Amino acid sequence: MQKQKLLINGERLQKELERFADFGRTENNGVTRLSLSEEDRRVRDYFRTCCEELGMTVKVDDMGCMYATLEGTENKPPILIGSHLDSVKKGGRFDGVLGVVTGLEVVRTLVENNIKPRIPITIVNFTNEEGARFEPSMMASGVLSGKFDKSVMLKKKDADGITFEEALKSIGYEGEVSNRLKDATAFLELHIEQGPILEKESLTIGVVECVVGMACYEIEVTGESDHAGTTPMDMRKDALFATNNLINEIRSRLGSLDPDLVFTIGRVNVYPSIHTVIPNKVVFTLEARHKDMEIVGTVKDFIQGLVNFKDNEGCEIKTTKLWDRDTVWFAPEICSQLEQSANSFGYSNKRMVSGAGHDAQFIANYVPTAMLFVPSINGKSHCEEELTSWEDCEKGVNVILDTVLALLSK
Repeated sequence: MQKQKLLINGERLQKELERFADFGRTENNGVTRLSLSEEDRRVRDYFRTCCEELGMTVKVDDMGCMYATLEGTENKPPILIGSHLDSVKKGGRFDGVLGVVTGLEVVRTLVENNIKPRIPITIVNFTNEEGARFEPSMMASGVLSGKFDKSVMLKKKDADGITFEEALKSIGYEGEVSNRLKDATAFLELHIEQGPILEKESLTIGVVECVVGMACYEIEVTGESDHAGTTPMDMRKDALFATNNLINEIRSRLGSLDPDLVFTIGRVNVYPSIHTVIPNKVVFTLEARHKDMEIVGTVKDFIQGLVNFKDNEGCEIKTTKLWDRDTVWFAPEICSQLEQSANSFGYSNKRMVSGAGHDAQFIANYVPTAMLFVPSINGKSHCEEELTSWEDCEKGVNVILDTVLALLSK
């Protein structure tokens, strides 16, 4: 007879997610909880109280990251569960917070069933994942993994000129360097998909194999300004017309390169932006994302070659790389365990990639890491309409719990 599987309390999970949403809830049932704001301070205080009521020890590092630990019977690196509690302006109730509340529900389930873990369980809240108040995003996990310089990050300012360091001190969450995450047996991050794939394919669980690589460029097209009414069409060097030709070429070439390649022209500035003047300059961004770095390399070569684009209306074209990143692959053994756990419950699932960045991609540099997605209704995220069904949230946490139990049994 098969042993009955341990399940989390779905009703409690729902109530807790709604309780966390109260810290910064908007009129349209979204959340505004910018990093190191008063709303962030209050949700941190509440999170700390929840953890201490479970007998957990809470520590804070020098970047404000919180670590709540349920001690294990063996002195081994902990199993880490978590995400972030900050949001974008008028964001949703699930992004980030689901991963943190997952840790709470897993520990609550263990405690109420008198299960003393062999390996410590730590719930983590990473500071400033969104980068909505202080750029860049994933700031704290970037410092922890050595991707960002702490001294530079502390000086980052918000729109009001307040530095990250000042804000961190003002909310009382500047901890010690010695409390930083140094090692872990595994890191598990449950997150909403923030895209439409799982819902479109009627699937419940996405086992995330990687965060895809990307490249972002700024393209500058320079022509000449002349009077819009007196300059013949065949004598113009119109930077906007040239940009239109470029964009058509980009869509044609990149659109046929690979079906999994996504690319976006996200910012376009036209100068001098006067209706009676022919534009003399256009600056726009082009970013592309794919898991295969060879394809990303092909995209880079194509973008850099645009300087020789023939249909340029007599304009000059310049390309500047703003940033790029390599694909980050997650720990295969943990991905396999997540998949096995999902299958053991009979939850429909698939292997997939993440096009968005997450703290997990930085932590994966020194901790065996994996991510799990649950569906986003209509693919909505970073908006008040963001929604994942309570049932899918519950199923996702069940998979994390089962994976934790499997890791504890090894």
